[in-house]
Amino acid sequence: MDKYLNFFDFKQKVNYTTEILSGLTVAIALVPEAVAFAMIAGLDPLIGLYAAFVMGLVTSIFGGRPGMISGATGAVAVVLVALAVSHGKEYIFATVVVAGIIQIFAGIFRLGKFMRLVPHPVIFGFVNGLAIIIFMTQVAQFQDDSGAWLGGQTLYMFSGLVLITMAIIWLLPKLTKVVPSSLVAILAVFGIVIAFGLDTKTVGDIASIEGGFPPFHIPNVPFTFETLQVIFPYALIMAGVGLIESLITLNIIDEITETRGRGNKEAAAQGVANIVSGFFFGMGGCAMLGQSLINISSGARARLSGIVAAVALLIFIMFGAGLIEQLPMAALTGVMIMVAIGTFEWASFSTFNRMPNSDIFVMVLVTLVTVFLHNLALAVIVGVIIAALVFAWDNAKRIRARKHTDENGVKHYDIYGPLFFGSVSLFAEKFDVVNDPDEVIINFAESRVVDMSAIEALNKITDRYTKVGKKVQLSHLSKDCTQLLDDAASLIDVNIMEDPRYKVLVDKIK
Repeated sequence: MDKYLNFFDFKQKVNYTTEILSGLTVAIALVPEAVAFAMIAGLDPLIGLYAAFVMGLVTSIFGGRPGMISGATGAVAVVLVALAVSHGKEYIFATVVVAGIIQIFAGIFRLGKFMRLVPHPVIFGFVNGLAIIIFMTQVAQFQDDSGAWLGGQTLYMFSGLVLITMAIIWLLPKLTKVVPSSLVAILAVFGIVIAFGLDTKTVGDIASIEGGFPPFHIPNVPFTFETLQVIFPYALIMAGVGLIESLITLNIIDEITETRGRGNKEAAAQGVANIVSGFFFGMGGCAMLGQSLINISSGARARLSGIVAAVALLIFIMFGAGLIEQLPMAALTGVMIMVAIGTFEWASFSTFNRMPNSDIFVMVLVTLVTVFLHNLALAVIVGVIIAALVFAWDNAKRIRARKHTDENGVKHYDIYGPLFFGSVSLFAEKFDVVNDPDEVIINFAESRVVDMSAIEALNKITDRYTKVGKKVQLSHLSKDCTQLLDDAASLIDVNIMEDPRYKVLVDKIK
């Protein structure tokens, strides 16, 4: 039944059946993920499950992207593992709280807008790397507890169940989209295992998920400056990793749903969720691209699915552990492999002959850093830095100067391209100070003075002309360029001509 649901500031059409079933699917898939990430961080499985419950519930209610799923993640687990080993779980809880405070401030100061600086090749590389990681983590399910590969009948049975799961997820949407194909696949494979009494790996073979409601707990750490010195570096990295992964996931979901989330609101909600998680025995976390894609591909578009997923996960922990622990890992493995296939940007291969070589390099590099270092934040930061340097280099080569002398004997330099730190050297080479006439006009109608390096370049060229007794003037400066020069009046002495085109007043900086 379709109705309109106004949940906080979002008014949208909601299919309650789809939202509930999608949420249940996500909840089932969350169980092994949360357990695995807690174990990566060296923590009890319930700490990961509690984090998934709290993160999922809070961000679904208050977050800036309906349909997006948050929980305990591998990126956060990798950050916390060293702290868990050296100081124990109480310091983890305190770190999660501090990281949440940092994220709230990031939302308040609207730092989410900096995601617009992440170029598309970086997002392609991030998504592809994450898809490969998701696939590689599922390959481990084809090994036994000792790390040896499955063989014989055990391997055939496990592989067959995985293939059945994948086939249902692929075929069912072609027949009907009334129910999420992932949920149908999980239940179908579960039914096959029960009906034929198959002896295969289950969720319970990984760890027990039985527990109660997460208790309120103030982290048992000394409230001293020394404690803050220990946890703050981890909290800062965790906050950054969580925000980067969450905001990139938000952008990807935006593209898929052709809607627009609110990055700053999501940042603040992630912060609140982490604070609550730290006080309720959780390891914190951030948005989960894999689980979000399961939710979105199942048809969910509203907050309800995330709320259902979080509440269902808690019900599993408190009342349904015995049943959930019997779920075959083959079914969940098949679901996540299909998520990996769906996550990978296969279209990126077709862009190799169309994209600039620099963009291809950035995309491949981000993918490799993501896969081999398992550090999503570092991968994105490296990609952004390299893309920025390439952009600066390309623009530095675009500075041009067209020269002509008018009937009054005044030489004009018409500058094209931005004048900034990367182009100042080429800019200085354009002028023939010794052989130029006594008066020179540098025309910036097709250029902009961008930064301090550009101002210093103008200062140097002015000094060169002054030393040989010649006059240089700047014309056609836009208002922002003039303001930049005006602010640097104590550093530079140039003449700015009146420019009717931009309506800039004469301003002789002395």
